[in-house]
Amino acid sequence: MKQKNKAIAYIIISAFFFALMSFFVRLSGNHIPVVQKSFFRNIVAFFVAVILMIKDRQPVKIGKGNMRYLLLRALIGTLGIYGNFSAVGHLNLADASILNKLSPFFAVIFSIFLLKEKVGTVEWLTLSTAFAGALLVIKPSFSMNSLYALYGFFGGMAAGFAYACVRKLGTNRVKGALIIAFFSGFSCLCSLPALLFDYTPMSAGELASLLLAGCSAAGGQIFITAAYTNAPAKEISVFDYSQIIFTASLGFLMWGQIPDVFSFCGYVLIIGAAVFKWRYNLREQVNS
Repeated sequence: MKQKNKAIAYIIISAFFFALMSFFVRLSGNHIPVVQKSFFRNIVAFFVAVILMIKDRQPVKIGKGNMRYLLLRALIGTLGIYGNFSAVGHLNLADASILNKLSPFFAVIFSIFLLKEKVGTVEWLTLSTAFAGALLVIKPSFSMNSLYALYGFFGGMAAGFAYACVRKLGTNRVKGALIIAFFSGFSCLCSLPALLFDYTPMSAGELASLLLAGCSAAGGQIFITAAYTNAPAKEISVFDYSQIIFTASLGFLMWGQIPDVFSFCGYVLIIGAAVFKWRYNLREQVNS
C-alpha cells in the first residue's frame, strides 16, 4: 500500500508538471510557430534522457524488430505534439488538456493492431462515452475554435498511438530513457529545417517560457515513469486526470478562462469513463 501511495503521489506531480508545460507553451505566445515551440520543448527532454542514460550506464541497445516502432512512435508522437500545441495556443487550457487525455482510450484501440490485444464490451462502452465527451468539448462547427479543438483531438489520438508503440517497445525490453531520447532527438531534427529557414525571433521572456516548458515536460516524464515503476497502470492511471484541475486553475488565474457548459459536460463524460474503467479493472483484479 505504501508503494501504491507513492506511485499516486508521483503521477499527480507529473500531472502538475505537464499542466505547467501547457501553461508555459501558451505563455510563449501564438505568433511563434508550433514547430519552433516543439523544438525547444524536446531539446530539453533529449538532454535529460541522455544524462539519465549516461548516469545509469545504459547501452544504446535497440534490438531486432524495434526500430520501426521507435520510428512510428517518434513520427506520430511529433505530429501529436504539433496538434496539442496548436490547441493549447488557442483553446481554454482545460479543453486542450482534456482532449489530450483521450490518449489512453486511443491507446486501447491501437493496441488491438500493435499488440493483438482483445477489447471487451466494457472497453468499447468507455471508449464510446469518452468520444461523446470529446464531441461536447469540440462542439463541431465551422469556427476556428472547432478547428483547433480538432487539432487537440488529433493530438490525443496521436499520443494514444505513441503510447501503444511505447508499450510494444516495453514488452520488447527497450529502456524508457532510450525511447524518450530517440523520440526527442527525432522531433528536434524534424523541427530543425523550420528553425533554419523560417525562424521567428523571440524575446528573452518567450525563450524562457519555452525552455521552462521543456523543463516541465522533462519533469513530467521523470515522475510519470517513476509512478508506473511503483504500481500497475490500471491502479493509478486515473489520477493522471488531475492535470485537468491544474490546467483549469492556471487558465483561470492567468487568463480568466472558464469552460462553457458543453465543455464541463464533456469533462464529466471523459473523466467518468476513465474512473469507471479504473474501478472495473480493480474489481476484476480482486476477483481474479
